[in-house]
Amino acid sequence: MRGLSCGIGVVSLLLLGGRLLAQENRTAVAPVVSSGPAFARGLLRELVEIDTTPARGCTPAAEAMAARLRSAGFADSDVQLLGPRPDRQNLVVRLRGRTQAKPILLIAHLDVVDAPRDGWSAGLDPFRLTEREGFFYGRGVLDDKCQVAMLVVNFIRLRAEGYVPDRDLLVALTADEEAGNANGVYWLVAVRRDLMDVAYCLNLDGGGGQMEKGRRLRMTVQTCEKANVSFRAETSNPGGHSSLPDKDNAIYRLAAGLTRLASYQFPFRFNGATRAYFERLSQIETGAVAADMKAVAQDPPDLEAAQRLAAGSTFHNAILHTTCVATRLEAGHADNALPQFARAVINCRVFPGDTVEFVRSTLVEVLADPGIKLTVMYAGQPSPVSPLLPEVMGSMEKLSHEMWPEIPVLPVMDPWASDSARLRRAGIPTFGASGTFGELDLGNAHGTDERLPVEAFDQGVEFLYRLLKSLTGGDPVENR
Repeated sequence: MRGLSCGIGVVSLLLLGGRLLAQENRTAVAPVVSSGPAFARGLLRELVEIDTTPARGCTPAAEAMAARLRSAGFADSDVQLLGPRPDRQNLVVRLRGRTQAKPILLIAHLDVVDAPRDGWSAGLDPFRLTEREGFFYGRGVLDDKCQVAMLVVNFIRLRAEGYVPDRDLLVALTADEEAGNANGVYWLVAVRRDLMDVAYCLNLDGGGGQMEKGRRLRMTVQTCEKANVSFRAETSNPGGHSSLPDKDNAIYRLAAGLTRLASYQFPFRFNGATRAYFERLSQIETGAVAADMKAVAQDPPDLEAAQRLAAGSTFHNAILHTTCVATRLEAGHADNALPQFARAVINCRVFPGDTVEFVRSTLVEVLADPGIKLTVMYAGQPSPVSPLLPEVMGSMEKLSHEMWPEIPVLPVMDPWASDSARLRRAGIPTFGASGTFGELDLGNAHGTDERLPVEAFDQGVEFLYRLLKSLTGGDPVENR
């Protein structure tokens, strides 16, 4: 999830002689010529304006980024299009290092959710990058094409500088993160595990800076996340003519159950990540909020304090327990007929340690109607918590404090799902680590008018550049 006051710009690259010599990573390259953020913004525009919704697939975007990287001097052998389907190729890029130490993997996803044009504000097209009043608008501008652009532009920048990291850096730009299918990270882990033999992974689709009403609050590093589980709740009835209604109505029965769900709250849960988050945040908050944060970080936690924190913030509510919410509704077959069915999708984000069966049985009790049939539609698997690696946390803290000295750096459990979980289950320590600041409402990602502050994008590019150098033995601010 997602400024430099001195205005450090992002570099664009002028390739002398029309192209770079591109067979080996250490081949001489053209110098970097600074011309501000235009190059990175151009990459973002190109990505947003390639439709990568599920019906279209990701391959055109993967090919476009591969072409950019090859033209910047990356050897064909280090730019690979991989995947089980022609329309859903993943792009894996290697910047070769000077030792045989295990690589660092960085991931971001190319695909986006569907974007019906209905509801977008006048003048905004989800598949056109629009800059308006300090924001970029467009589908994927926040989730997650801004991060794709940042990775590509920084790999090109490092290549052009002739920078050789102390180990290989790998970037995987993946398909199907949003759809949950097996063509992206899942496929790479299962089929190309050789490419996934890494020291650890940074997922730019997790963690990151949080801001509220334009004010930067904190930088987060995702170390774990909730599991995504969906249920179908369904009622049925023989139906009949609408002129002869009776009390047993499929819509009313389901609606009554969902109303009971709306007022239910799952028990509070805590783990190392959430305790550390609230403990560190309590040190910079003030008053009653700070006291409540310190109280929930204790063992045992103060549940009344947890209730107050949950009531005061949708984000804090989400990381304090499992949540379930109705997200889709369908009922009836004709305007003049009693409904023969009513169906709802209940989407749950499950706290680590809560099982699917626990959530299912709890929903059965809450819906409180044997006539409501509940079935599991999709159940994401739980994943372990990544240990806080000093080199990752140290670099995040150092660079964040250089750029935004007023904010803390916190480990966090993200309440949404990402590809981090699949990598953690494969034994790869994974951290949601991004220098991009976004609003706590996620910039309406997945909704209409998806947006990202322009300043946040520019600064996120610079932060990633410094982070890559900090993690691989280079001065994070050299060659600027």
